[in-house]
Amino acid sequence: MKLCFATNNLHKLQEIKAILGDSFTLNTLKEIGCEEELPETTDTIEGNSRQKAEYVWEHFGTDCFADDSGLEVTALNGAPGVHSAYYGGSRDFQQNIARVLEELAPHTDRSARFKTVITLVIQGESYQFEGIVTGQLLKEQRGTQGFGYDPIFRPDGHERTFAEMTIEEKGKLSHRAKAFATLVDFLRSYKS
Repeated sequence: MKLCFATNNLHKLQEIKAILGDSFTLNTLKEIGCEEELPETTDTIEGNSRQKAEYVWEHFGTDCFADDSGLEVTALNGAPGVHSAYYGGSRDFQQNIARVLEELAPHTDRSARFKTVITLVIQGESYQFEGIVTGQLLKEQRGTQGFGYDPIFRPDGHERTFAEMTIEEKGKLSHRAKAFATLVDFLRSYKS
């Protein structure tokens, strides 16, 4: 089955190809001729995911899926949430991490969760899938793998941050992996 993964993020693409294996052929936005930045103007993770997938379907007529993810910090009332990618003022994750750690400094509760919502648009119908992983935010960065907030996020039940894990290890327990597992199960039953 051919699908477009509506992202320009090569890290996400690499993660998802590892999760999907050879079951599906993934096209990138570039491969379907989409050069523009996809809209992300809603105030929820669910809304942004849906907006991106529906944009690709409406403008390119291609079955596709899009995801949106965010880090939700308990002590910060769910921030940065939908604004995770630009929380420090740009897409620079060192700035984003610095802002989260600065705002979290006076708090003892360091619990947080990563949330991913995937919207699949197939033959014009939309479906959504969610994945959540809970954990703790460390006071300093550890590890060099992954991207985003991975160096400060230690998932519950583990001693290492996402950035200290291999892509395969992270791929087995991340929020994105959970959401994509549900998507893959749906696609396999949809195909048959």
